[in-house]
Amino acid sequence: MVEVDSAVVVSEYLILGLGAELLTGTETILLVEDETFVREVTREVLKAAGYRVVTARNATEALVAGDSLRQVDLLLTDVVLPGRSGRALASDLQSREPNLAVLFVSGYGAQLAEIEAARPAFTCLAKPFSAAALLRKVREMLNGKAEPRTKSSITRACEPASPA
Repeated sequence: MVEVDSAVVVSEYLILGLGAELLTGTETILLVEDETFVREVTREVLKAAGYRVVTARNATEALVAGDSLRQVDLLLTDVVLPGRSGRALASDLQSREPNLAVLFVSGYGAQLAEIEAARPAFTCLAKPFSAAALLRKVREMLNGKAEPRTKSSITRACEPASPA
């Protein structure tokens, strides 16, 4: 298991000039990521911020996990997964829960731009991302305050995240 130093996460909040409490929560996040290291680090960052995190390696595992949960507040999924894509997974889960918030992550900016152009309600986060960038975007999604996208903001949003 990968351990994340919560002091490092808090220091990232402070670098941004944000209080740690602003980026924390208790909601349930379904995290779908096929790369073990990325999945474990992301899980630990989210758990350190107070979120309940259920992980899956692919869409099939995520659907099973989703069926066993009373409520999922946010689907955080990689776009490229073995078998079914993150986009197909999001579509399946949203057919059951239309108001489910979805946050896509990918190392390929073009994929993210394509998703946001087709479905502007979806939001993306480009890999690699910092703990603070992840927590800020998750909190925005859960608060329902993800910024509306325009063609120019789609391109900016899908560029690699800055180190802050």
